[in-house]
Amino acid sequence: MSAPTLTTDTPLTTQGPATSGRPVPGSIPVPATGRPRVLRWIRSGARALWGAGAVVLFLLLWELGPLYLAPASTRVFLPPLHEVLAALGTLVAKGQLQNHLAASLTRSASGFGIAVVSAVIMGLLVAWYGALDRFLNPLLEVFRNTAALALLPVFTLLLGIGETSKISIVAYAAFFPVLLNTIAGVRTVDPLLIRAARSLGLSNVGLFQKVILPSAVPTIFTGIRMAGTSSILVLIAAEMVGAKAGLGYLIVNAQSSFLIPDMYAGILTVALLGLAVNYLLVGVERRFSRWRTGVGSGTA
Repeated sequence: MSAPTLTTDTPLTTQGPATSGRPVPGSIPVPATGRPRVLRWIRSGARALWGAGAVVLFLLLWELGPLYLAPASTRVFLPPLHEVLAALGTLVAKGQLQNHLAASLTRSASGFGIAVVSAVIMGLLVAWYGALDRFLNPLLEVFRNTAALALLPVFTLLLGIGETSKISIVAYAAFFPVLLNTIAGVRTVDPLLIRAARSLGLSNVGLFQKVILPSAVPTIFTGIRMAGTSSILVLIAAEMVGAKAGLGYLIVNAQSSFLIPDMYAGILTVALLGLAVNYLLVGVERRFSRWRTGVGSGTA
């Protein structure tokens, strides 16, 4: 049997441990993590698109509904989105929207600040002292179940139609959500933490600072977020009744002047303002509750 002959047409191959695992000369190495990373990007984009899907569909319906789905007469009272955005741009270019927004923000921030400070202090006292709770609880229940807008004529008669009445009605509307959540937050503090702090010799001030407030922060901020929304809604209604500036005045004045796109521009601004306030309060809550995340991650 003759030995095999080697011809020039047979390619030379080298095998063995000396060349195993080495890249082929001239080839581009592909990282092993490239494909999973692309998949993660695709999944993240799909989740973001799905999360914004309802908003996109609503905006498309707002744009296309008055043009193609509704009768022609409806377009007068429900203009498409591009006309509203054009009116919004005109209000911004003239500086009118900025003036109305500044007036509303000043009133809302003033009343909201007063409500948060007073409600947190009273909530801590009511939750800590049982006698004070029994004394004030019937009166608080009466006012808590009285709608703020129902008292708007009372505030207007007593305080006039100026800034004082509007700030007061905002403070009244924002007070009770913060108060009730502060009381609930203090009462749900773990008693073991209080006893441990007492055994370490903490005073009442130190107990509030080191134990009560940090434990009650998430519940308190739930009330603060609710109060932020209430302060904006009540203020808009108050500005519709008697005001010469503000988003509520802009909306009702545009409606009475039959400037329908301007009216919807004001409504859209109120919605965006409420969304921005909510995100701002969520960020502040995360900032003050960061220690809870750190403790939870460390335990895990």
